[in-house]
Amino acid sequence: MSLLNYLESQVAVTTSVSRTDSGMTRRQVLEALSGLLLGMFVSMLASTVVSTSLPVIIHDLDGDQAAFTWVVTATLLTTAISTPVWGKLADLYNRKVLFQLAIAIFVLATAAAGFATTPEWLIACRAVQGLGAGGLAALSQVIMADIISPRERGRYMGLFGAVMALATIGGPLAGGLITDTWGWRWNFYVAIPFAIAALIIVQRTLHLTHRARRKVSIDYVGIVLLSTAVALLLIWVSLAGDAFEWWSLATILMIGGVIVATVLFIVVELRAKDPLVPLSLFRNRTFTLAVLASIATGIAMFGAAVFLGQYMQLARGASPTEAGLMTIPMIGGLLVASIGAGQLITRFGRWKPYVVTGAVMLVAGSALLTTIHYDTPFLVVSIYMFILGAGVGMTMQNLVLVVQNTTNPTQIGAATSGVTFFRSLGGSIGVSVMGAALAARVTDLLGERTNDLMAALASLGDQAQAWADQLQSGSLPEVSTMPAVLQVIFEDVYAQGISFSFVFLVPFAILSVIAVAFLPNTPLNRMNTRERIAASEADLATVSVSEAMDVLGKTEETPPSATDRTTPEQ
Repeated sequence: MSLLNYLESQVAVTTSVSRTDSGMTRRQVLEALSGLLLGMFVSMLASTVVSTSLPVIIHDLDGDQAAFTWVVTATLLTTAISTPVWGKLADLYNRKVLFQLAIAIFVLATAAAGFATTPEWLIACRAVQGLGAGGLAALSQVIMADIISPRERGRYMGLFGAVMALATIGGPLAGGLITDTWGWRWNFYVAIPFAIAALIIVQRTLHLTHRARRKVSIDYVGIVLLSTAVALLLIWVSLAGDAFEWWSLATILMIGGVIVATVLFIVVELRAKDPLVPLSLFRNRTFTLAVLASIATGIAMFGAAVFLGQYMQLARGASPTEAGLMTIPMIGGLLVASIGAGQLITRFGRWKPYVVTGAVMLVAGSALLTTIHYDTPFLVVSIYMFILGAGVGMTMQNLVLVVQNTTNPTQIGAATSGVTFFRSLGGSIGVSVMGAALAARVTDLLGERTNDLMAALASLGDQAQAWADQLQSGSLPEVSTMPAVLQVIFEDVYAQGISFSFVFLVPFAILSVIAVAFLPNTPLNRMNTRERIAASEADLATVSVSEAMDVLGKTEETPPSATDRTTPEQ
């Protein structure tokens, strides 16, 4: 109970307010949300615990920069693809059971990844992880909408942000320590006890109102077409310029496949009885603009998490543990902004100033990170990371809140998963593009520094051949173990490459500012999803009764004329 007492103190605005708009006490809400929070923590922890050790993992598995990128992209790809599927299932089936299923899928795949012996094995396990992660991301937001009204949801959204920040801070630290102490494989097992606890807590504390059964159909064709379009796009972004030329037959076939699959997907969705992504959602200006803003948020969140960790190890020579400590400023910004904005939104009922401010901070943070070098003072880099983290914290959860506030309550699952889908898709494409840009830039810079590399190798004497063979293998280097003469070259090269990759984030961040600036400033509703559905049904019943009474009244007031009467003969 001490954990509940702590959480209760974090979301309390005044001591006089003891119940939410829906009539539940804060303790009841937190008990219901505790399993969701722990499930989200499991998902984030399993992802972030390997972030700082990923350079070591890829090095041990003889992988290259493309493998490094795909280990991350595979998870984001399947998360993006599966998110709208989970969201649609949430509108059709038992949400509690679906959430527990997502946890089970995620953890089993995570455990299997611990036995990986090749980059391909690891990538496959990470892809299955994404299937579970998509469910956890979408369903947690949908279930929260079942329990809490949009007006009250701000402060609880802050709790989700805090849990994400905790996992993002603790994950890299724990991952670095585990890697340095027991080896990187143990990183994949650390989430299992938390997952078991989450399953038990969800079963005991989450009690959702029974929903009437109805005949449903799954849009299998839509799932296949969406998967095909997204997969082809990410494969093209990741491999173009390396495995084949940007302008080549492979490019034409892949981009053509993306266009054909997308067009067919739209046609199928327009005709499907239960579409995977109801295209009618895009008639809602709030949903459309929130989707555009979410793309930039996804790129910032996932891109920064991946490449700042790589910057610390490859450009500043940090160990996995040190890299985890060095990325704390970004997570600190996310934590402070997420909780603070959530509390202010609930207290004053105004959300737009915080979302706009967050989008502006995304632009500032991403632009500043394009200027970092291997010798940039760490205090300066920390400030840049804090600004970017604060921008993510103010926009990520609140964009979901804004969409849920204006969406038809019967489509909450599809709308919530839609925003989450495009955020994951943005992250997938962003990481792929930034990874491809980094790999190309590093290759060019190493080519320019050939003479410096030859001189550095020549100074190593008997060790020169061994280091030359290792560098020519194409695997991701472990910069912290290099001799000083080589280390300074690779730190400079990777710093320039990583700062160059952040250039691709800036235009998307600017698009995010434009999108949120035009979001309709709709006041937050004080009813949760269940109450909104009940109110809609009550309104419909009232209208039906009123119309029936009007018809009856007219019938009684106006006797039928002779021409209106019918006889048996007629």
